[in-house]
Amino acid sequence: MRMAGKIVLVTGADGFIGSHLTEMLVRSGARVRALSLYNSFNSWGWLEDIDCLDRIEVTSGDIRDPHFVKSVTKGVDTVFHLAALIAIPYSYVAPESYVSVNVSGTLNLLQAAREAGVSRFLHTSTSEVYGTARFVPIHEGHPLQAQSPYSATKIAADALAYSYFSAFGLPVTIVRPFNTYGPRQSARAVIPTVMTQILSGQRAIRLGSLHPTRDFNYVEDTCRGFLQLAECDAAVGETVNVGSNHEISIGDLVGMIQEVLGSKAAVESEDQRVRPERSEVERLWCDNTRVRALTRFEPQIPLRMGLERTAAWLRRPENLRKYKADIYNV
Repeated sequence: MRMAGKIVLVTGADGFIGSHLTEMLVRSGARVRALSLYNSFNSWGWLEDIDCLDRIEVTSGDIRDPHFVKSVTKGVDTVFHLAALIAIPYSYVAPESYVSVNVSGTLNLLQAAREAGVSRFLHTSTSEVYGTARFVPIHEGHPLQAQSPYSATKIAADALAYSYFSAFGLPVTIVRPFNTYGPRQSARAVIPTVMTQILSGQRAIRLGSLHPTRDFNYVEDTCRGFLQLAECDAAVGETVNVGSNHEISIGDLVGMIQEVLGSKAAVESEDQRVRPERSEVERLWCDNTRVRALTRFEPQIPLRMGLERTAAWLRRPENLRKYKADIYNV
């Protein structure tokens, strides 16, 4: 199913990946209804920074309200469900809010999509559901391990999404991105955390653990995976990893960022940034065989190039000042 001319709902469109996906959908010819979380400031988040704002329909609301969700889903062909609470440290502080948004909110979207008779439902998962790798690279059959309240709620949301495919025939695809990065990413993620500390002149880079490994993917590659899966009929009923099939330790990543930015800042570990021992996911490395077989997906932006693009965006004063580099953002 091609996106051109389709009415598409993007939940979480005001966020990092959602805003980039919205732009890519507009370029593909889709008619985008972009859902932004309601707030009294009337802020549309990162949607206010995109270059096609005048070509989308922005709606403010909350996926925790089933009545609102039903109204915003009417007449929609395809749902890209990205709205979620995602910060792992904050899930230790406020786990009930993660259940409310990630589980109940997803249930509301699934039921509304079922009643609206949507043609496709793309549900966003996360590599965090795998927990610490028992084997690498990690394919979709890897056991699921809830090592944080965040990952527990995403496992539950994934299960709900699949149940709506099995029980009601809702054409669901569960998209499981590994670590996405790029312009507009929130300060709770490691790459903007490192870059903003360097660019704001901090003498030392304050981080958590440096030994875990991750599979990093530039945001355009992740969004390309979403679109290709949305257009692939064979992906209905499937859970599909989207990643680069390459891992790098946080320590080595920091070294690469320092090279890109020409920094020799020291690196310090802060206890408040370190996850509880059994909650730390030690290793994530994506096996992307399935997405490549289904869609011929291939990552196009190597890590260093993506870091250079992200750094160039953050060097712009109007972007850098949106971050509070001296404060630990949970």
